[in-house]
Amino acid sequence: MGLRSRHAKGDWPGMSDEPEDKRRPLTRLAQTGRRAEWTRMPDRPGGIVNPPVWRASTILYDDVAHLRAAAGSDPHERLFYGRKGTPTAWSLADALTEMEPGAKGTMLYPSGVAAIACALMAVLKPGDRLLMVDAAYDPTRAFCEKMLRPLGIDVDYYDPLVGAGIAELLTDNTRAIFMESPGSLTFEVQDVPAITAVARERGIVTLLDNTWATPLFFPALKHGIDISILACTKYIVGHSDVMIGAATATPELWSKLRSAAYLFGQMTSPDDAWLAARGLRTLGVRLSQHQDGGLKVAQWLAERPEVAQVLHPALPGCPGHEIWARDFGGASGLFSMVMRGGDKDAVAALIDGLAHFGIGYSWGGFESLALPVHPAGYRTATQWDAAGPVIRLHIGLEDPDDLIADLDAGLARYRAAL
Repeated sequence: MGLRSRHAKGDWPGMSDEPEDKRRPLTRLAQTGRRAEWTRMPDRPGGIVNPPVWRASTILYDDVAHLRAAAGSDPHERLFYGRKGTPTAWSLADALTEMEPGAKGTMLYPSGVAAIACALMAVLKPGDRLLMVDAAYDPTRAFCEKMLRPLGIDVDYYDPLVGAGIAELLTDNTRAIFMESPGSLTFEVQDVPAITAVARERGIVTLLDNTWATPLFFPALKHGIDISILACTKYIVGHSDVMIGAATATPELWSKLRSAAYLFGQMTSPDDAWLAARGLRTLGVRLSQHQDGGLKVAQWLAERPEVAQVLHPALPGCPGHEIWARDFGGASGLFSMVMRGGDKDAVAALIDGLAHFGIGYSWGGFESLALPVHPAGYRTATQWDAAGPVIRLHIGLEDPDDLIADLDAGLARYRAAL
């Protein structure tokens, strides 16, 4: 099926109505978001590969009748106002939607946190209760505590390994369950199918921060999730130079998600959307290298006497490893290591002297990162008790042997500081 024939004229951006898409994920990565109306000039031969950058605030109308017609119609169907998007953003949204079989549409946001916040606000109101995973990303927890609670929304945290036991935590006013699998500091893999099965029986909305795996390694809606959220800042962009988020929803939740995004004035710049779309094309090859390098480094660290535990979902011993092996199509390059003894000075000695690892927040770019983290400070439903300090590593696209040599010297500094 050619690119020009994949979508009927008049389909609106960010949504997929095809009953079945037999293309494999890597083929989708190369082809999605490239509709003819975004890559060809009407009535002229030829076309371009990538949709261009459409920058706009004001949209000009041909006449008053055209203006009135636009005001009374769905703004997804045509150019309306810059805040409602241009073909640059629509093409990225369309591509992300097609990466999640069963999805109706995708909304874009200026950051991953914005995507999380707006998705939660789309499905919750005062008096509702949210079950939030205890291993949640710190800004997610902060939004719950500093925004949702003051609005009269109850928030209770749960053990990430609860699985089908989530049923025992439900109350009459539980309206949503938020998951992050694996957790971005301690990497517990949640039993998403078990939790979503319980939620569907009770009519409860499920949301997942799927940034670690992306839809390439974990198609969230296929496993029962209602709204899948990505900090596209990370692996989708892949170059550590753009802030952007996305939320992809089922047909049942799409209108609520879209309405909330519009009401909160959420959007992303066309330049950022274009860079994210460019990054999406190479997601498959990049994740493959992140996975291979990450596993090589993680397996080497697991044999080191200075390391008490490596928290990598693909390694036995990581909480939820068996669920990862059952449900995931791969692993990315982010994991943590728990040191055996030591203190903050020893951690600083290890990290400060690294030649090939940057020190910084975020991850998912081509560069490797090392970051001291403190999971115990972000737990309330469960207790974090480890043998020593925790260092989170992102394994970039460098040669893993160079990274191993760098860490080997770092571990020598760690021993010397004990």
